[in-house]
Amino acid sequence: MMGYPKESNAMNAAEQALIEKIRQLAPQRLAEVEDFVDFLRARDDEQRFTRAAAKASEASFAAVWNNDEDAAYDRM
Repeated sequence: MMGYPKESNAMNAAEQALIEKIRQLAPQRLAEVEDFVDFLRARDDEQRFTRAAAKASEASFAAVWNNDEDAAYDRM
């Protein structure tokens, strides 16, 4: 039988513990949990987008940032 990596087992245990906690909540709390999960996912998406935009703009800003006039600021 093929085993799973240790991280996979730990994640599975963490997921199961979280699922059990959610199951114990009052039904009206489930909407709050769902809203919070949606918030976390949106924040992660936004951070990925921000990093991707910054990475994409590096080449465009390189000419502006890397010049002799600004070299004194680079040494600060």
